[in-house]
Amino acid sequence: MNEFMRKSENNLPTLAIVVPCYNEEEVLKECFVELNLVLERLITAKKIKSGSYVLFVDDGSKDNTWNLIKRISDNSDGRVRELKLSRNYGHQMALLAGLSYIDTDICISIDADLQDDTECIPKMVEKYMQGNDIVYGVRKDRSSDSFFKKTSANLFYKFMSAMGVEQVSNHADYRLLSKKALSALLEFKERNIYIRGIIPLIGFRSDTVFYARKKRIAGKSKYPLKKMLSLAINGITSLSVIPLRMIAVLGFLTCLIVGLFSVYAIFRKISGETVTGWTSLILSNFFLGGVQLLCLGIIGEYIGKIYIESKQRPKFIIEDWISGKHND
Repeated sequence: MNEFMRKSENNLPTLAIVVPCYNEEEVLKECFVELNLVLERLITAKKIKSGSYVLFVDDGSKDNTWNLIKRISDNSDGRVRELKLSRNYGHQMALLAGLSYIDTDICISIDADLQDDTECIPKMVEKYMQGNDIVYGVRKDRSSDSFFKKTSANLFYKFMSAMGVEQVSNHADYRLLSKKALSALLEFKERNIYIRGIIPLIGFRSDTVFYARKKRIAGKSKYPLKKMLSLAINGITSLSVIPLRMIAVLGFLTCLIVGLFSVYAIFRKISGETVTGWTSLILSNFFLGGVQLLCLGIIGEYIGKIYIESKQRPKFIIEDWISGKHND
């Protein structure tokens, strides 16, 4: 679809806003009210069609999230759709589930905590109307973060880049996808999926909108340091083989160093000098043992992913949904 066709009033897009939820009962009402206002403004301004909606995806919440979603849906005049996963599959899989069950021309993914500025949604739609199939929501600064959060986030993006993972810095999962881009995303069949690293691989025309991230209105963050580390490991091992190459380089360098020390030891022996150093020998053995275990752990991570992927188990299981249309 070219820019002229997108700007034609008869070709207004329908929009689905996909919201993954895990124990978000404290913020759901405010989330829907704000997103609904955005939809109303866009519909009134004739930017999107009236059939646009919000899709809440309950990722196996332990609190009252699902019941609250259903109550909101009952009073939304068809503006809300619901999808419930059978258990907690994690944010990335919950988001993918929601994206798999929409039937609109464009979709925008956003977290329920309203930290991402919803005022960017009209800007994203405008970028789409200008011919972009992917529009990234990118934080323009991290002034609102603590020193630890800011430092760890910067290290995260630098480390991921060094490991060969292509992604947009300071972009999480706040983005717009056209139907064409979404269809391409769903062609990636792996179970261990890192969406923000896969989107750039699609290669369609893209743009960005910048915003200042807000404070969470209620509840606790669902991404503590432990989950961030897990996300990084999953992203690296899912999209890059650089760690395996590093192991090969490390093995080569170790052999080279050992070879040089062997020549040195032989030279000392021929010269009649005794090679001493029991402590250094023990330390070197422990060091090499640690390196070997680390290398085996990295290789094991890749083998584990191959093992899981080979089973071809379902990525997620839907327990309940309302007004959803499966795109598979």
